[in-house]
Order: sequence, then C-alpha cells, then structure tokens
Amino acid sequence: MKMIVGLGNIGPQYDHTRHNTGFMAIDHFCHEHELTFKRSKMEAMVATGVVLDQKVIVVKPTTYMNESGRAVKPLMDYYDVDITDLVIIHDDMDLPVGKIRLKTHGSAGGHNGLKSLISHLGTQQFNRIKVGIDHPQKVRVVDYVLGKFKTEQIKSFNDSLIQAVSAIDDWLEGETFDQLMNQFN
Repeated sequence: MKMIVGLGNIGPQYDHTRHNTGFMAIDHFCHEHELTFKRSKMEAMVATGVVLDQKVIVVKPTTYMNESGRAVKPLMDYYDVDITDLVIIHDDMDLPVGKIRLKTHGSAGGHNGLKSLISHLGTQQFNRIKVGIDHPQKVRVVDYVLGKFKTEQIKSFNDSLIQAVSAIDDWLEGETFDQLMNQFN
C-alpha cells in the first residue's frame, strides 16, 4: 500500500491558504481518481482505493500542521506502510509559485509540519513533493503562509498542482523517486 499525505490545517479559515498547499494537491489527486475522504479514528481524514493498480491511502492530518506526525505515524503502523511507500506533499517558500521539487530525504528546513514528521517517524528519509509558494516580501512569514495566493499567482499554482499529481501518478506506475527527481526537478 502507498500512502500519500498532504500537509495543511483543518478549518474553513485555512481553505486555499498557502500553508494548505498539501491539502489542495491531494484534493486534486482525489478528484482526478474519484476518491472520497472519510474521517479516521487516527486524527486524519483518509481516502482509500486502488489507483493505477496500486492500493493507496490518501491522508489529511486533522492535527494542524505542527503535529502532522502525530497522525501519520499511527496510520503507517495500522496499514503497515513502509517508509519507502510514503510521500509527503507540502508548501515550500524557497520555491517560486508554479514550481515543484521532489526529494527523498532532508531536514525540515524550518517547516513545522516536516519537523513533526521527522520527530514521529524517527527519520529524515522519506519522499517529499515540495510545491512552491514563493517567499514573503516585507510580510511576516506566519501571515504570509496563512494568506491566500494573489490572483496573478493562481494559474501558476494550479499548474504546480497538476505537476504534483502527475509525479504521484508516475510513482504509482512504478517509477522510482530518483527517476522522478530527474524528470520533475
């Protein structure tokens, strides 16, 4: 089974904010593959099904960003998901809007959702799809990531969601993350 996790914050006040990029990416993935989210008993919304001949569980932690690992680790244990079968999708301020970057490991880089995952998983070795949200100019980081995209950014952002879903599809079809990094980075 493959686990695809989007990072974000639960609640209507966070809908379509930059920090909910992971949620928006997996919402797009679920829409494309006709998967529906249901509440889990393990602090997450989950959608399960078969996509491109692979069993998948798609996860939105309901713990808020800073405690994402608290939801992901128990789900991985319950579904017996190997760390190599996990991919995390999250926002990245160091990438311009419209760009994605895939990685197989690395530090949290100041991202609190990744800090929580690293702490709970006990490793930095997991697949990631970073979706660019650009860096704030003269705005506090917290205000920026909890803000919405500018009108002129929306098309580029939507294009990056399409790229992220394409990368996930290719991964489900058997391409390694190293191959995908060569293709998408």
